[in-house]
Amino acid sequence: MSEHLIISGETKRERYEALLPQIASVVEGESDLIANMANVAAMLHETFGFWWTGFYRVVGEELVLGPFQGPMACTRIRKGRGVCGTAWAKAETQVVPDVEKFPGHIACSSASRSEIVVPVFREGVIIAVLDIDSDRLATFDQTDRSYLERVVEKLC
Repeated sequence: MSEHLIISGETKRERYEALLPQIASVVEGESDLIANMANVAAMLHETFGFWWTGFYRVVGEELVLGPFQGPMACTRIRKGRGVCGTAWAKAETQVVPDVEKFPGHIACSSASRSEIVVPVFREGVIIAVLDIDSDRLATFDQTDRSYLERVVEKLC
């Protein structure tokens, strides 16, 4: 999906631009991270209609399923495993156009075709990852990366 693809009369970039201040408004003043994750996942999912949108929280040496929208998901992921574990281990966003070509991909759902995972930092430490899956190939690009990194900054 390119940044110029029209989604209900708006480009992807326009959707993100409209969503960012809404997310800021919702999380501002709310100190509970889980509540904020839940609302952010719902807002992204509703705005873009992704297949799966949610968070995995760092708990000890694993990522543990947090608030999400979409079908059932994997509950625990080890560091360095799959797209989520890789984003955590490398401390950088992973954009995967075709999950079947990603070494060690964890297939929580066979419907997932492409994925983006964005680390959530608090005081320089990764505390969670935002994981978004699409049921179409090559859904995510640098526009998503840039805006989703801005979205997760609003959480902490």
